[in-house]
Amino acid sequence: MPAALLALAISAFGIGTTEFVIMGLLPEVAADFGVSIPSAGLLISGYALGVVVGAPVLTALASRVPRKTVLVALMGLFIAGNVLSALAPSYGLLMTGRVVAALSHGAFFGVGSVVAASLVAPAKQASAIALMFTGLTVANVLGVPAGTALGQAFGWRSTFWVVSALGVAGAAGILALVPHQEPDPGAGLRGELAVFRRPQVWLALVMTALGFAGVFASFTYIAPMMTEVAGFSGGAVTWLLVLFGAGLFAGNLLGGKAADRNLMPSLYVILAALALVLVAFVFTAHAKVPAAITIALFGAAGFATVPPLQARVMAKAEGAPALASAANIAAFNLGNAGGAWLGGQAIEAGLGYTAPSWIGAVLAAAGLAVALVSGLLDRRDPASFEAGERVLAR
Repeated sequence: MPAALLALAISAFGIGTTEFVIMGLLPEVAADFGVSIPSAGLLISGYALGVVVGAPVLTALASRVPRKTVLVALMGLFIAGNVLSALAPSYGLLMTGRVVAALSHGAFFGVGSVVAASLVAPAKQASAIALMFTGLTVANVLGVPAGTALGQAFGWRSTFWVVSALGVAGAAGILALVPHQEPDPGAGLRGELAVFRRPQVWLALVMTALGFAGVFASFTYIAPMMTEVAGFSGGAVTWLLVLFGAGLFAGNLLGGKAADRNLMPSLYVILAALALVLVAFVFTAHAKVPAAITIALFGAAGFATVPPLQARVMAKAEGAPALASAANIAAFNLGNAGGAWLGGQAIEAGLGYTAPSWIGAVLAAAGLAVALVSGLLDRRDPASFEAGERVLAR
């Protein structure tokens, strides 16, 4: 794989760390600013909102700018947001820093996916996308626990300084290793928006939102599920999350390789596997060893969806894929928020901590149904089918 993919992965590692590390630092942040834990938790919601807004807006604004320039500028925005977070004298400015950093998130992964795919042969493009997203999975396995430990030992601001340094390293790597690329000839705001007239692009976005809603309906409540149902201690949750992260890492790479071989059949199998794992989790959550095994399988099935889902939307937006690719990142985050809300509603209704896994299974099955409809439309349109089986020729 080209060295440029390493630069993209390092940047993805920094972005993934700053997104999730705040979860482990909420008590310290709340105590520092004299706010409640729920108020500090809004820093997570604010980041997600920044991703949803920034992904399409910044990508559209940069549609005629060379991709390497866009990536470096986005990392500059990411660094600025994290430096502001590290220096923030008030809760309001910390929230501002979080949102500024988040604005770069979706656009970076959207444009970065297009760049990653363009660096390799068509038969390896989904794997290239997966390799870039490996930075995000490693952030969950290593970056978040290390960042949390650092923040607890030396103050939460130290974590944001280190993440800022990761952003500098990522930007330097992009400058040194990523080749210059002009925008697609069909790009420009009008060309990028035109792809949203294609029904298959919208079906791909719906697949993403439903699939990841299924993941986060259950994962959001993994801690109380493991302590209240499986009987683990609170301290064991950290190691269970590492196990989940290891599953993410493996699933991401396997999903990329499977998508390179046969994109849509891979999506069918992965979404079906995700639904089945979530159904199984309802029952295995009642015993420690089966629960731990299922957590790893859950992580693998959940993140195995990412490369093929990203590849699918790029294929259906062929000719002007950057904005659609960024919109797919927004769809991931909308799925995260929607799935977490639905899972919470199930718990609030008194259905218990395993109920979110039922919700997740239904959402994943709905994503599979949309994928099957999209695949059927491919079969009826041979030209569309050929486009769906490759990512980008460039």
